[in-house]
Order: sequence, then structure tokens, then C-alpha cells
Amino acid sequence: METVARRNLIFGASAGLILAGGAAGKVNAAGKSVGQKWIDGWNSTDPEMLVAAFTPDGVYEDVTFGLKKKGSAELRDLHKFFHESVGGLYVKLVSTHVANGYGTIEWIFGGRDVGVFKTGKPFAVRGVSVIEVRGNRISRNLDYYDAATIMKQVGKLPSA
Repeated sequence: METVARRNLIFGASAGLILAGGAAGKVNAAGKSVGQKWIDGWNSTDPEMLVAAFTPDGVYEDVTFGLKKKGSAELRDLHKFFHESVGGLYVKLVSTHVANGYGTIEWIFGGRDVGVFKTGKPFAVRGVSVIEVRGNRISRNLDYYDAATIMKQVGKLPSA
């Protein structure tokens, strides 16, 4: 009888882990949905795609460069600024997770410096966005990445 009880315990625990994994997968799927909208918005030359990923009163803060924008109109301006400043701008999704209204989007951002330091040189930097989510849209976004990495790649700081 002890063997049967042990098998039932193992089976029950395994089933519980599978079910828990399924729930986490659903949370992750929701996170990817929000994260992918964000990625698609930055990769598009149409600012409306990025605006659609945010609530109308959404706040976007690029902590590294001290840029803070609020609302759809300012978000359009931010999108335009980045696309004018970075030739061939691209953002690649590394990972994303959203649960209980909070999450992260880990990404690689790159292109060619045409408007910030005006070097014309390519760069790529890894970063993360810390987000708050309401109704499957981002209500607050804080970007964190290392400006020195970009500056080294475009020749504005010496490489280590």
C-alpha cells in the first residue's frame, strides 16, 4: 500500500506542477502580447502602432536620457524623435513577463547614430523596460539601459 500511496503522491505533485506551469504560461502569453505590441510599435515607422500599445494617459520615461512623455501626442513625438535620431532603428525582444499589472520587457535596441551624437556609426544596447499594465495596455513605462555602451560603440567614449 505504501508504494501505491507514493505513486499517487508523485502523480499528484506532477499534475500540480503541470497545471501551475499552464497558469504561468497564460500569464507569460499575456506578457508577450503586451511586450510584442511594444516591440512592434518601436519597429514600425508608424507612431500609431506604439501609441496603440499604451493607455491614452500612458507615461513613457527614458531614464537614461531623462526624457519623460505623457499621453498619446507626446508619445508620437517621442517615437518620431527616436526614428529621426536612429537610422535603421530596430528593437529585438529578448524576454517579457507581465503579472498582476506589472512586468518587464527585456530588449536589444540598435541602429545607426544619426541625430544624437551624429557619428553615423552603428550601435546596439541591451536594456529593460519596467511597465505597469491596465487592460492589456501599458500605462507606465520606464526604460533602463547603459548610455556608455552606446557612446563607446559610436566613438564618443574610449573602449575599455
